[in-house]
Amino acid sequence: MQDKKGDKVAVLVGTVTDDVRFLEVPKMRICALKFTDSARARIVKAGGECLTFDQLALQAPCGENTVLLRGPKNAREAVRHFGSPGASGSHVKPYIRAKGRKFEKARGRRASRGFKVKA
Repeated sequence: MQDKKGDKVAVLVGTVTDDVRFLEVPKMRICALKFTDSARARIVKAGGECLTFDQLALQAPCGENTVLLRGPKNAREAVRHFGSPGASGSHVKPYIRAKGRKFEKARGRRASRGFKVKA
């Protein structure tokens, strides 16, 4: 991320944790709510800087030279239910009250129960 963005500050609303799969940590400036001790040690050892939001507000009041990082928007469970579950070709997850044999698993869903609707 930092090689493309140059000397920008990576801003993360969350916790920065250590990942032992990264063999070497590049020099980076990162602002987050919390840092684990091992993550902070590796970033500082690589010549980087760990900032809090208070420090970032003093250094860049308007947020210039910052890159806001976030997770995937469509990773929520609710997104799986968007659409109409009965339509052919749709893979939308229906809201059901139970996962038993009688609930949305009978006729039309399985070929062994009379017929299966082609998707």
